[in-house]
Amino acid sequence: MTRTADAERAPEDVLVALADPIRREVLSTLARDGGATSTSLAARLPVTRQAVAKHLVVLDRAGLVRAHRAGREVRYEADLRPLKQTMHWMNALAAQWEQRLDAIKKLAEGTEQTQSP
Repeated sequence: MTRTADAERAPEDVLVALADPIRREVLSTLARDGGATSTSLAARLPVTRQAVAKHLVVLDRAGLVRAHRAGREVRYEADLRPLKQTMHWMNALAAQWEQRLDAIKKLAEGTEQTQSP
């Protein structure tokens, strides 16, 4: 699978990947434990290995996991860079909204002051 460069990764890919609680648990497990196979992940989760494999595809598409072949096994590791980029985007968006809300507040306060007797 060809992935886009990290700088071009869309925040919605990460948000879609994280929308599912099983995928969040898979990512948390990989980040905490440093890596695992789909079989070992399935042993810890209430889903089948095939379901875990499908979840890993979504996480891979978002750039949140990397797969490495080790003999006959495929091991997955967390890659949190896209998550950090999405957090940066969300913080920038929140800052823009804060600026807008501050401007509205100042406008409203200024209007009230000019109408006072």
